[in-house]
Amino acid sequence: MRIASWNVNSVRARAERVVAWLERADVDVLLMQETKVKDEAFPYLPFEAAGYEVAHHGVNQWNGVGICSRVGLEDVERSFAGQPEWKDQVEARAIGATCAGIRLWSVYVPNGRTLDDPHYAYKLQWLAALREAASAWAGDGSPVGLLGDWNVAPQDTDVWDIDVFDGATHVSAAERQAFAAFASAGYREVTREHVPQAYTYWDYQRLRFPKNEGMRIDFAWASVPLAERVRGVRIDRDERKGKGPSDHVPVVLEVE
Repeated sequence: MRIASWNVNSVRARAERVVAWLERADVDVLLMQETKVKDEAFPYLPFEAAGYEVAHHGVNQWNGVGICSRVGLEDVERSFAGQPEWKDQVEARAIGATCAGIRLWSVYVPNGRTLDDPHYAYKLQWLAALREAASAWAGDGSPVGLLGDWNVAPQDTDVWDIDVFDGATHVSAAERQAFAAFASAGYREVTREHVPQAYTYWDYQRLRFPKNEGMRIDFAWASVPLAERVRGVRIDRDERKGKGPSDHVPVVLEVE
């Protein structure tokens, strides 16, 4: 089974491209982030025509997460217990569903903006709350996957030039510690196990992609029962090419 994660950066703008990739890559489950659409405006039809069920969580033109599956979509849960609020609202940043017996969560971690911005404190709180919830999910030995855009570059080599990020978010010690804490919650970050070095994001500005000035911020934490079933990982860099790409590329897990 192929399970993928992709920050699509507006699903309405890229629905045809996403569906074409799903069919070409023979993906069974796709976890999407930054769909940027309300539930009622999601472009369900092209996904359904391609044989996928869709569960989506979007409340406005920002954020938004979804799961599309051709191997079942059960027990859909929008947001997780204890998910922090931002400006008195629980944002559309997490959605979970069971697909072929695997509990999968599409997560879109807050950006943080700057180290002195309230959004940074919110980001750390959000990660801590997700870890607490995720620890309980993995506690009974179930296969669980947390896939998405984590907005954290855990290692210096996950950015093209660490000096450029001096004093910035994504690489701060607190963010990296919050990310690494999932290892003690019963999870393994399986993408680096199979692909030690690769970028998953390139900004649209300053010719970042042609210069390969990227970041690795899209990851998959898997509970041990799921991690042991992962036979390979592929980062589809080619999806950053062509007309109208997302600034992120798909991350694909081959699961036995």
